[in-house]
Parts: sequence; C-alpha cells; structure tokens
Amino acid sequence: MKQYLQLPVIAIACAGLGAGAVTAYRLAAEPSCRAGTAPYARLELLFGLARQSGEISEQEWRAFLETEVTPRFPAGLTVLSAYGQWRSPSGVMINEPSRMLVILYRHEATTEAAIEAIRGAYKKRFGQESVLRVDGASCVSF
Repeated sequence: MKQYLQLPVIAIACAGLGAGAVTAYRLAAEPSCRAGTAPYARLELLFGLARQSGEISEQEWRAFLETEVTPRFPAGLTVLSAYGQWRSPSGVMINEPSRMLVILYRHEATTEAAIEAIRGAYKKRFGQESVLRVDGASCVSF
C-alpha cells in the first residue's frame, strides 16, 4: 500500500471499529427484562432552582414544563422535588432546591435532540450553567 494512503485507511478502519463498539454497547446496555415488562430508556434531568436574581418560582417551573418538556415527551413524566449541592469550579459549595425530571421512553430518531433542547432551553431561560443528565435502562410495566 502506498504510504500516503495508509493514514486514511487506518482512520477509516478505526472509525468503523468504533461505530461497532458503540452499537455493541447500546445492545449490551439494554436490560434483559422479565416477562410482562419491556425495556425502556430512563432519563433523569436535574434542574437547580437557584439563580442570581432569586429562586425560580413554582409558576416559572410549571410554565417551563408546559412549553418545553411536555410537547417533547407527551406520553408522560414524573417531577420530584429535591435538594442538591455541588462544588463550583472556584471551590464554593452550592446548596439549592432542585427538581428531578424522570422520563421513561423508547429510543426514536428525535429523542436525543429533544433531550438536549430541553437542557439548552432551561439554561438559556434561567441563566443556568448546567442541567445534569443521567441516562439508564429499565424494565417497565404499566
């Protein structure tokens, strides 16, 4: 093989192996569910309610749910009130009331974009640095 072609061939081979590893991981991550249940993706988003101009009100939170979350996941969701703490990059411990959003869903082509749109909308609307995201898999029965 000509030397100038070796690097592109190696890059393509690595990309193909990487894509296979991601596919294998997704398949391996799906739980083996007992009879009467089905595998669903489980999403947890944690939203801090503190901001410089004061705490995000219950009305503001509900309006956010109505305009940003429910249209993207109309099948259902759960909201839990929580208390969170985290250490800022400057080393200061931040304590704040929070909301934890739990959504069980089936993967579709649009779900990833919907999740990231929710996170981005919250950060923009309320001046937040981040929205914590936790992904998992669950066996579900309704």
